[in-house]
Amino acid sequence: AEEAIPAARAVVESATAAEQAAATALAGLEATATALAESEKAARAALPLPTRQAAEAEIAALRRRVAEAEAALQKAEAHCQEIALQAENQAARLAGLDAELKTAPALDGAALAGENNALQTEKKRITDEKTGYTVRLHKNRTLLQSLQTQTDRLEKAEAEERWARALSDTANGQLGGGREKLMLETYVQTTYFDRIITRANTRFMVMSAGQYELARCQTAENNRAQSGLELDVIDHYNGSRRSVKTLSGGESFMASLSLALGLSDEVQSAAGGIQLDTMFVDEGFGTLDEDTLQQALQALAALTKGNRLVGIISHVAELKTRIDHQIIITKTRENGSHAEIVVP
Repeated sequence: AEEAIPAARAVVESATAAEQAAATALAGLEATATALAESEKAARAALPLPTRQAAEAEIAALRRRVAEAEAALQKAEAHCQEIALQAENQAARLAGLDAELKTAPALDGAALAGENNALQTEKKRITDEKTGYTVRLHKNRTLLQSLQTQTDRLEKAEAEERWARALSDTANGQLGGGREKLMLETYVQTTYFDRIITRANTRFMVMSAGQYELARCQTAENNRAQSGLELDVIDHYNGSRRSVKTLSGGESFMASLSLALGLSDEVQSAAGGIQLDTMFVDEGFGTLDEDTLQQALQALAALTKGNRLVGIISHVAELKTRIDHQIIITKTRENGSHAEIVVP
């Protein structure tokens, strides 16, 4: 054991030395690892992109930019070729112009200056004329606008005047164009006139023994005169209708008397309480024959029934024997006219 102790100590010392050497080596390795880690960290910090994917995306973008730049370069080169061709053409044209200039005659500066002055003068004259025309055009446009306004007003006034004239002509019975001339007043009167004719026919039929009947003309005799109140007579003996102007004197008197009586009846009917108690018939009896006179007197006698008084003013001698109550007017040179009342 004692002999083995030195050998064991030697082994322990050797192992201790080896352990120290290993510890020293380990410390060196740890320092190296730390330095490498710091170096890697610094290297990573120095990289422009953090990851591989980002670097590959950047490379792809750079390649696209390179392709675009190459395309732009090709386009620029083509444009440069086009510009160069244009430059060659312009150079050839310039050479041709130089050749023409060398063979062109010399220009007279004084003549050109005079021509320029003349052109400037003409230009000034034309400019002045243009200014004058512009002023006249402005005035004319103003006048035209005023005339158009006045024309519009005139056309409107003429339209109103035509409308008013047409209305006036219609109301006054002055319509042209071959139309009937019927006044508004006459048109209104025709209604009353028809009523009077209706009442007059009750007398006229009696006086004419049923032969005649009055009727208002529905159409004008002509379109040149006023119309609306003309009368026709219907002859029931032959069924004809003709103007009252074709009646004889006695027949006209009976028609007039019938109209007067019809007017009297219509006034009493429409006036509201007005009574026509007295009527005087002046002349006309001398145109009647015996039968017609008798019929007229019978119609007048029928009017006297009641409180109505009918007076006849006439020079017909036959009436003196037919009328009982008379006022006879006589005229003398000495005393003038005097009245005598004759009562049976």
